[in-house]
Amino acid sequence: MSFVYILAAILIFGVLIAVHELGHFLAAKLCGVQVNEFSIGMGPAVWHRKKGETAYSFRVLPIGGYCAMEGEDGDTGNARAFTRQGFWKKFVILAAGAFMNFLTGLLIVAILFSSAGTFFVDGITGLAPEVSRTGENGLQAGDQIYKINGWRTYFSGDAQMFLSYSGDTADIEVVRDERHILVENVARQTCTDQQGEPYQGFGLYVGRLSVPATVSNRIRYTWYQTMDFVQLVWFSLGQLVTGGAGLNDLSGPVGIVTTIKDVGTEAQETAEQNDQNGLLAAAESIAYFAALIAVNLAVMNLLPLPALDGGRIFFLLVDAISMALFKRKVPEKYQAAINTAGFALLMGFMLLVTFQDVFKLVK
Repeated sequence: MSFVYILAAILIFGVLIAVHELGHFLAAKLCGVQVNEFSIGMGPAVWHRKKGETAYSFRVLPIGGYCAMEGEDGDTGNARAFTRQGFWKKFVILAAGAFMNFLTGLLIVAILFSSAGTFFVDGITGLAPEVSRTGENGLQAGDQIYKINGWRTYFSGDAQMFLSYSGDTADIEVVRDERHILVENVARQTCTDQQGEPYQGFGLYVGRLSVPATVSNRIRYTWYQTMDFVQLVWFSLGQLVTGGAGLNDLSGPVGIVTTIKDVGTEAQETAEQNDQNGLLAAAESIAYFAALIAVNLAVMNLLPLPALDGGRIFFLLVDAISMALFKRKVPEKYQAAINTAGFALLMGFMLLVTFQDVFKLVK
C-alpha cells in the first residue's frame, strides 16, 4: 500500500502543476497571446501534435507541465508576444495559474462536502473556575468561538491551534444568540482542567458544536473550508516570521509524500476498525489533503518573491508605478537577473527542505 500512496502523491503533484499551467494557457489564449507549446507532464514526449500555432504534447513523467508563451523572457518583435501586452492582460495571465489551483481545491472540497451529514465548529462547553471574564459581556458555556486574536475559527480544532500559539493574552470573539461578543486580553494562567488537574492555559473547555448540513450550509462551509486553508497558509507564514515555528516544521515534496501516506494509512485503519470501507476513507482523506495542497500552492505562488508568479506580478506593479512617475519601465535585464537569482535561491531552499525531510525519514 505504501507504493500506492507514493503513486497517489506523485499524481497529485502532477495534476496540480498541470492545472496551474492550464490556467496560464487558457488565460493567454483568451487574451490573444501566442502560445508556442502546452505540455502535460515532463521529459520525453509520448504524444505530440501541432494545431495552429500551438504544439500540444503529453510527456512521460506525470510531474507537471508547462505553457511556453511567445516573448515571455524578452521582446521578440511579435505583436502577440506576452511582453507586449498591457498591464491587465499580463496580470490575468500570471494570476490565472494560482486561480486554477484555488478553484481545484474549492471543487475538491465541494465534492467531499456534498455528502456531509453534519459540520462541527468550536464552542465553549465550560469554563475553568479561574476564568473571571464571564457573564453577559464575557464568556459563557454554549458560546460558539468565532475568532481568536483576529483569526477566524471556521471548524472544530481551529480554536485550540490558535490558542496554543497565543502569548500571555488572547482576544476571543464568540457568537451568542446571533450576537458577536469580543472579550479582550483573556489571560493565560494556571487553570484547572475538567479532571481537576492544573495546566497553563486560558481556562476554556472547548468542544464541538454541530451544524446541520443543509444545502445552503454545504455551500457555505465549502467556502469556509477553502478560506480556512488560505488562512492556515498565512498563519503558518506568520509563525515562521515571528519565530513561532522553525525550518524543522517545514516540509518539501518528500515530507508531503510521507504525510499523504500517513494520512491514507490512518484513515484506512480507523475505518476498518469501525467495519467501514477503508480504501474509500483513505481516498477521501487524501483528496482532502490534496485540496489543502492545491490552495497552498495558489497562495504561495502569489507571494511577491522572484521566480514566482507573485514576483512577476510585483514587477508589473513596479513598472506601472515607474511609468506613472518617470515615464519608463525597469529594464528587463535587471528583472531577469533578479528572477534568476530568486530561482536559484528557491531551488537551494527546496534542496535544504528536501534534505531535512530525508533526514527525518532516516532518523
